[in-house]
Amino acid sequence: MPYTQSPAPNVGITIILDGRGSRQYYPSETLAGSYRFDSVGGDDIKALEVSVLWQTEGKGNTDLGVHAFWRWETAAGDWIDPRHPGRFNTILPASPLSYNGIIVKINWCIRVRLFLENGQQVVEELPFWLGNVPDVRTLRYS
Repeated sequence: MPYTQSPAPNVGITIILDGRGSRQYYPSETLAGSYRFDSVGGDDIKALEVSVLWQTEGKGNTDLGVHAFWRWETAAGDWIDPRHPGRFNTILPASPLSYNGIIVKINWCIRVRLFLENGQQVVEELPFWLGNVPDVRTLRYS
């Protein structure tokens, strides 16, 4: 999914899903995993957001839906420790299912956004597939 962000050199985010060889999930399954930061100190962090969301891509307006969202802020007293991985988990909804159509696509991802004290943001997204809708571009009709 396209996303613009301010560059923050040398800061990286890694997102890891629990116990899966693939990134395909089904409605009512639990999506769980962890995230960690590279090359950032605790005093450099202002806030952290983790979200599970879907977004359309293609012709027409872009739609976006947030299924799960968590936010922590150091100013509110939340402890964000870059030395230890953070965790997330949510039960996935029945819809919308991932779809790779010709005119429109529905993409799901986990997004981790780190807000730094210097005003910069670092964002990492890990896509995953929800459901089992076939890719219409590969279907063959008799």
